Amino acid sequence: MDSGYDKLAHSLEVGSDVIKATVDFFHDEGFIELLPVMLGKSTDPLGPDPGSSVIKTAEVEYLGMQLRLMNSMILHKQVAVKKLGGKIWILSPNVRLEKGERKATGKHLFEFTQADFEIPNAKKEDVMRFVERYYVNLSRKLKKSEALAKLGIEPFKFKRPFKVYTTHELEAKYGADWEIPASKDAKQPFWALCHKREFYDKEDPAEPGHYLNYDLIYPLGFGEALSGGERENEYSRIISRMGKDRLAMDVYKAYLGEAEKGFLPTAGGGFGIERLVRFLTKEEHVGNVQLFRRVPGEEITI
Repeated sequence: MDSGYDKLAHSLEVGSDVIKATVDFFHDEGFIELLPVMLGKSTDPLGPDPGSSVIKTAEVEYLGMQLRLMNSMILHKQVAVKKLGGKIWILSPNVRLEKGERKATGKHLFEFTQADFEIPNAKKEDVMRFVERYYVNLSRKLKKSEALAKLGIEPFKFKRPFKVYTTHELEAKYGADWEIPASKDAKQPFWALCHKREFYDKEDPAEPGHYLNYDLIYPLGFGEALSGGERENEYSRIISRMGKDRLAMDVYKAYLGEAEKGFLPTAGGGFGIERLVRFLTKEEHVGNVQLFRRVPGEEITI
């Protein structure tokens, strides 16, 4: 076995450790685990997020239905919480057909898996504290990781509370492309609040034009770890936001039908398993922790 394969095998072992720790943590926290949805009439529009470089949403025609591959399960999560009434999570495969130049970032894949979760009646602060507990717990779980030891890497020690900034503060200090420079300056993950994003992320009713959402940023130049937010749950607000974004309402007919009957207020998020493994193993590119690489701009071999 060559050394390159050894390194990949050890990284995959780290990934296996991360998945087990994640499953155990969510179950210990009282979440219902759902199986993922891969095809639906509608999916996350991924817009008007200015940071998105997705070329298109993949679609298939099946028995006269036009179905879309999941960019993320956010819409299904809102419906799931409404139907079940409790905390839910999914190891959710996502397909995001990124522009080829995204290969150069080191953190983009066009097929990846998120630990995706949603919590009823939660605020952003609740989610932030929950996520911080997850990472501190992960440090404990990986303290004696044989896979990391084989790679010669000390397990990263996450320390809470993570620092909190607004995107406005970060832009003032680092410029519009603040993410990587700010990440390089950090020694621990930090929160970045208030992003102009998709219609389902709640606009602050006390401060229009500001949003009750958040990203978690890994330190040491590794960039975005998690995205999430409080959700718009009132039908009139959802319709208004979708209209401003000029979304095709017919695509979201079933989702809007559920919204009209009422959603619970929720907050949640999702973090990429591969990006987390990349951070823990200090790999140069996230594709290096995939057995079957799915990197924008690269030829698929199998």
